[in-house]
Amino acid sequence: MYSEIQYLLGAASGVLIGFTLGLVGGGGSILAVPLMVYVVGVKSPHLAIGTSALAVAANALAGLFNHAREKNVNWRCGGSFALAGVMGALGGSTLGKAFDGEKLLFLFALLMLVVAVLMYRGRGDTGIEGVQCNRENLPKVVLFGIGTGILSGFFGIGGGFLIVPALVASTAMPIYRAIGTSLIAVAAFGLTTAANYAASGLLDFPLAGAFIAGGIVGSVLGAMAAKRLAGAKGLLNTVFATLIVVVAAYMLYRNWLSFTA
Repeated sequence: MYSEIQYLLGAASGVLIGFTLGLVGGGGSILAVPLMVYVVGVKSPHLAIGTSALAVAANALAGLFNHAREKNVNWRCGGSFALAGVMGALGGSTLGKAFDGEKLLFLFALLMLVVAVLMYRGRGDTGIEGVQCNRENLPKVVLFGIGTGILSGFFGIGGGFLIVPALVASTAMPIYRAIGTSLIAVAAFGLTTAANYAASGLLDFPLAGAFIAGGIVGSVLGAMAAKRLAGAKGLLNTVFATLIVVVAAYMLYRNWLSFTA
């Protein structure tokens, strides 16, 4: 059990997580685990990963509802991507549970830096409006979904910061459309990972509830901000990449000794 202050910190962290999910589609899971460990005070990285996976999945569903109201979700592409990645997330999360928690966070931070570079390089891409999933691009969508699902499950994250660039690469949809669509897969991967961790007793439901409550508020604010910023060329990509770099640098700083021990 945790103290009331820790639950309040969890709720406040949830607001930030939900806002990030609503604004850039990913980043919630990037922030959730560090906040669980370094702000709320969860001692076990695996418990933090399992709990945050459930919180991020729930907040992603709230963000998806808001993006859907704005008609900013490609359901066929997002559903195909998520369905392909669920089995990958299950296998990846099983491997992740068997990996040292501190070293898992360190490797996660390195992956974040790679994705940040890719997102920054693509910050000027406008994408193709109205793109649909069909027989020509569906195999590519499925392949990206499986690969992203494995990484998402292994690192115990919703995977939005991986899913957004994967959707853009596999379909050429605009970044703002990929943000809304990605939340389908974020929710699916998060729920799969959370269920796998819960089966091993690595999920704190009350703490997840505090994160979810705060995240519902944050996701509404984030979706509103995303709509306002959709017309700014490259701005969302730049915000996305900068956020990833900052959090990754902090995680590397905190975990490099554990990795080399």
